[in-house]
Amino acid sequence: MGWINKPVGRMAPAFWGRAAAGVALLAFLAVAAAGCVSYKFTGASIDYNIIKTIQIDKIANRAPYGWAPMEAMFNTKLSDVYAQQTRLQLVKRGGDLKIEGEITAYDQFNKSVSADGYSSQVQLRMAVNIRYQNTKTGENWEKQFSATSQYDSSQQLSAVQETLVTEMIKDLTDQIFNATVANW
Repeated sequence: MGWINKPVGRMAPAFWGRAAAGVALLAFLAVAAAGCVSYKFTGASIDYNIIKTIQIDKIANRAPYGWAPMEAMFNTKLSDVYAQQTRLQLVKRGGDLKIEGEITAYDQFNKSVSADGYSSQVQLRMAVNIRYQNTKTGENWEKQFSATSQYDSSQQLSAVQETLVTEMIKDLTDQIFNATVANW
């Protein structure tokens, strides 16, 4: 109750500063909420009157070195990206869009060296070769996509591998999605 005896001039700046911050926060939240309700952007530019289905063949792991769960993780995430961000129906054969390919690389190398001459950062790289076909427009291409992630060399790869592979798979599937249906 000591604040009652303080002069108004000393209390006002702190009070008005907090009040202004509260009003600004409420205004920001109102604008953000309005934006979330009014807009939804997935990045896909598909004419759903023409393109209705997508065929995603199993992307096999053909890398000389690999991690067993990587192939299944990649295939699941690739299908999920199209299921969540488009209205395309996933089919086993005869899709209007067709994606196939293979994981071609999964390797690691030293990224940086510390003052004592030993590696301080290790970079993990994953690459995929993708073949894409749009049967409605005749678009057809083959491209390589790659992603990297780093970890501290004091850690064992087995301790960080799942997290790093998950990050790289997300990056790769986003790249593939953008190249196939987002026209970026």
